[in-house]
Amino acid sequence: MAEQLPTIYFYLPESDWPDSNIPVNPETYQEVYKSGKCTGTYNWILQTYLRLKADGFPCEIAGKIPAEGIVVAWTGTVPPDLRPGPKQILVVVCGDKGKHRYAQLHVVQNRQEMLYPHVHVGDKYLFPGEKYYIPHWPQPGLIPRDPARGDRFENVAYLGRKENLIFELRQPSWQEQMNALGLRFQVVRNPIQWNDYSEIDAIVAVRSFNRKNDYYWKPASKLYNAWIAGVPAILGRCESGYRLERKSELDYLEAGSVDEVILALKRLRDDKELRRAMIENGKLRAGELQPDQLVRQWRTFLTDIAIPAYDRWCTASNSTRKVFLTRRDLATQTKGVRIRLSNLLHKISTI
Repeated sequence: MAEQLPTIYFYLPESDWPDSNIPVNPETYQEVYKSGKCTGTYNWILQTYLRLKADGFPCEIAGKIPAEGIVVAWTGTVPPDLRPGPKQILVVVCGDKGKHRYAQLHVVQNRQEMLYPHVHVGDKYLFPGEKYYIPHWPQPGLIPRDPARGDRFENVAYLGRKENLIFELRQPSWQEQMNALGLRFQVVRNPIQWNDYSEIDAIVAVRSFNRKNDYYWKPASKLYNAWIAGVPAILGRCESGYRLERKSELDYLEAGSVDEVILALKRLRDDKELRRAMIENGKLRAGELQPDQLVRQWRTFLTDIAIPAYDRWCTASNSTRKVFLTRRDLATQTKGVRIRLSNLLHKISTI
């Protein structure tokens, strides 16, 4: 008799999606996004479910967290005190909100987070469990740059939350510098408009010039979207999500100061061959991010990682499961002390 596989659920709280008859196609997610529902629950959970289901992968949507099976959920929707039962594992998508106390598996969106398995002192012993990298889905319904713009270079934009753009690029003085270059700079803050690159000639996305912060929890989404949209990008030098994707200068131009942002814009403005080369290179890199490629990664993760992890959890002894959960409790109870100790050790190491 063939072994029965566990049911894989994608948890979308009933309060977020009361309609149980969700049309199973990727366009459903685009319609939801257009309605203004742009949270991690929709970006990761609903979209992933719809794409896997449309590809024929056996999975279900759940309005309540099932007591048995593999439960894939956005970290912000799982109660922090929820302990997995003896026939249940939690696969928590961290995004940039951090890990869940009791989840056995975590999905992260930045390769660098895989290189930081233990952020604070004691994590290795108190925070067991695995993290796996899967790229974030590109912007839904993305509208590429209008080919009719040709070699025009006039409109520069930042598409994202205003607070995530470095302070210096939000000042009137920055607009004056753009005017002096003959450029128009726009901050697009409305998520509903983040898919429209039709009139954009380049993007600038810099969170910080501080090299001490590599934003290991942030995705490279703005780079992915720029490649797909056919728009050159100028990005912050310190962000690991971008740097780990970079194979050459044609992927994007780096900037570590306001002056370097200006120099990069001048290069793009004055060198149309560079712009063309970056756009062509972006088309090649975008091939790595097609939905079928990401669906394949999710299939592999769920089949080769999550299902075996579920089998190990279910067949483990009660004492083994109890030890796992107790260690997670200790990790949470001692987090403040361990953070302070980690910061102290970091200061000592840099003296």
